[in-house]
Amino acid sequence: MISYAPLYQTMKAKGITTYKLVNQYHLSCSLLDRLKHNKPISTVTLNDLCTILDCRVEDVLVYCKDENSDLD
Repeated sequence: MISYAPLYQTMKAKGITTYKLVNQYHLSCSLLDRLKHNKPISTVTLNDLCTILDCRVEDVLVYCKDENSDLD
């Protein structure tokens, strides 16, 4: 499972709020909802977030092993 928990820590460290992401950087509210609920996002969006926050991918997301995965 991908978690976007690091995103919120990075945003706080950089002084970027969700309000600013929507109003200054024109990210959609639906995208923020997807991030909040750990739903998939595109690599283009991931690139945009890294550009906005001037950070690395690891500062936006983290992989957490899903114990219930059927991919074993």
